[in-house]
Amino acid sequence: MPKTIRVGIRPSRLAFKQAIEVKEKLPQIAFEVVSIETEGDRDKTTPLFEFEERDFFTRDIEEALLEGRIDAAIHSAKDLERDMPEGLVIACMTRSISPFECLVSKNNLKLSQLPEGAIVGTSSRKRRDAILRFRKDLRVKEIRGNIDERLEQLDGDGYDAIVVAHAALLRLGYEGRIAEIIPSEVISPHPLQGKLAIQVKGGHKDIIDIFRGID
Repeated sequence: MPKTIRVGIRPSRLAFKQAIEVKEKLPQIAFEVVSIETEGDRDKTTPLFEFEERDFFTRDIEEALLEGRIDAAIHSAKDLERDMPEGLVIACMTRSISPFECLVSKNNLKLSQLPEGAIVGTSSRKRRDAILRFRKDLRVKEIRGNIDERLEQLDGDGYDAIVVAHAALLRLGYEGRIAEIIPSEVISPHPLQGKLAIQVKGGHKDIIDIFRGID
């Protein structure tokens, strides 16, 4: 068993919080956290719905894993592509801390309270379509960036509200920014929302055994 596990994550405060969350489940294991910029971190202009179910946020980290530059990767489970690269496996997936979407808005208004024509930011086609089904009078606008960057954009002039994962705000300590946890009948939760996936090379049984069984 290696003395220190090199863990690859995206270069964001949320990704670091997620790594800490996993580390706390393995107090006997030393982690070296390796920040790896992904295509999704570099490209903040392409609409994300063009890359859903693809490796936009995972490929660079998976390449580091395959090349042996890291021993494991911690991903937001919903970022995983449908078909993983050959040679990689999921050692474990944690329980979701919340599967729901939530609204952060100016004046702390709920989705039903937003004024007609209000601009709602989201990067997901599913969220966009659900919002417009609920209220056709709203305007949905693409928003990119990590959670902190999206909140900064909301606090500026371009948006009246944004829709983000409840789990992300919980992990970052932003409970006070939540205007509404959106009911599942308005936006149905993604089955992997709020879960973390630990990815390793298939032949590294010692690494797999470290993570197997945590929840």
